[in-house]
Amino acid sequence: MLIILPLLISCQPQSNDGLPEDLGSLKNLLRQKKSEEKALGYEIKTIESMIAQLDTNLQEKKSLVTTLPLESTDFQRYITIQGSLASRDIVNASSEVGGRILQVLVQEGSSVNRGQLIARVDLESIDKQVAEVEKSLELANDIYERQSRLWEQEIGSEVQYLQAKNNKERLEKSLETLQYQRSRSTVYSPITGTVDKVMLKAGELAAPGAPIAQILDTRNLKVVADAPEDLLTKIKAGDLVEVYFPSIDQREEVRISLIGSSIDPSNRTFQIEMQIRNGSGVLKPNLLAEIKVNDFTEEDVLVLPLSLVQQEVGGRDYVLVAANDDNGLYAKKVYVETGESYDGDVVIKSGLTTEDLVIDQGARGLSANERIEITQDKITSAQ
Repeated sequence: MLIILPLLISCQPQSNDGLPEDLGSLKNLLRQKKSEEKALGYEIKTIESMIAQLDTNLQEKKSLVTTLPLESTDFQRYITIQGSLASRDIVNASSEVGGRILQVLVQEGSSVNRGQLIARVDLESIDKQVAEVEKSLELANDIYERQSRLWEQEIGSEVQYLQAKNNKERLEKSLETLQYQRSRSTVYSPITGTVDKVMLKAGELAAPGAPIAQILDTRNLKVVADAPEDLLTKIKAGDLVEVYFPSIDQREEVRISLIGSSIDPSNRTFQIEMQIRNGSGVLKPNLLAEIKVNDFTEEDVLVLPLSLVQQEVGGRDYVLVAANDDNGLYAKKVYVETGESYDGDVVIKSGLTTEDLVIDQGARGLSANERIEITQDKITSAQ
C-alpha cells in the first residue's frame, strides 16, 4: 500500500500552473501519466486477486454433495403373483353302505388320526337280509346234502345235483357279502388331519359313498397360484421363490414343485404349486399368499438408484458426476442409456464406468459445471 501512495498522489489533479505550456512537453507528460496509469491498474488487479484468496467472504460458494462409487453387480427384477394355501391331502370319510347315522363322533376343527372312528351307521336292513339268507342257506344245505347222497347212489339226475350245489354256493356268497357290508357299519378316518366339514348329522340317512365328514391334512400344505403365460419360459420347477402371507406377516422361501401343463384359455394363465411345511400350525388352507417370482436377471451391470437419473426437456437421460479441473471439483453432466428398472434401481447400459463418482445427495437442484465439495456426512437440507 505504501508503494501505491506516491502514485495516487501523483494522479491528483494539478493546477495549470504546474503544467508546461508548450505542445511537446504536454505530449511527453501525457505519455508518462498513461504509463503510470497502466502500472497502477496492474497493481490494483494483483491486490484484488490477493484479497479474493484471503477473504473467505469473497470466495466462490461450493455446494456440498455426497458421491456414490459404481461397481458391477447382478440386477434382478421380480413380479408378484397372488395365490392361496391349499391342503395337499383332502379326503372324505364316507360309509360304504347306506343306512341311518347313529352317531357322529367328531366336530369341525377336530384333530383326527388315521384309523380313528368317525361315525356309526345303523345297518338294520342288512341284519334282516343276513337273517333271511341264513334261513335260505339252511334249506339249501339240506337239499344239497340230500341230492348229494342220491347222486352217490346213482339216483336222480346230475342236473338236480348241480342245481342244489349251485344254489347252496350262491347263498353262501350272498351271506359273505352281507356280512362284509354289516362290518362296514363303522366309518374311520382315512388320513391324519383336521375335520374341515361335517356334512351329515346323527339321524340322517347316509347313502353308499356319500361323504359324512371332510378331512384335510394341515401339516403338509401347498401354495397354488395362477401365473401369466408370459412367465412360461422364465420360470421352471425347482426355482426358489419368496412366499409372503400378509395376514400374518410371515415370509417363506420355497421351491416351485409343479408347473401346470396347460394354459387356461379364460385368463391366459398356468398353475404353479409350491409345497410348504406347516410346523407351527399357524398356516391355514385358503390363506392369501403373495409369490415373488424372478422374471428378469442381468449379470455384471452397473446399477444406480432411479432417483439419480435426471431428464432434460428433450428427453435425454443424464446423471451428474464429480469431475476435477484446475480450479477444483465441479458437477459434470454425463448422458446415459438406461435399461430395466425395479424397486427404485435402474440398469445403466452406457455412459458411465466404475471409475466415475456419481453425485448422490445434493444432485437435485445442482447445475452442471457448478462447483462442489464432497462430504462424508449426510446432507439433510431439502433438495
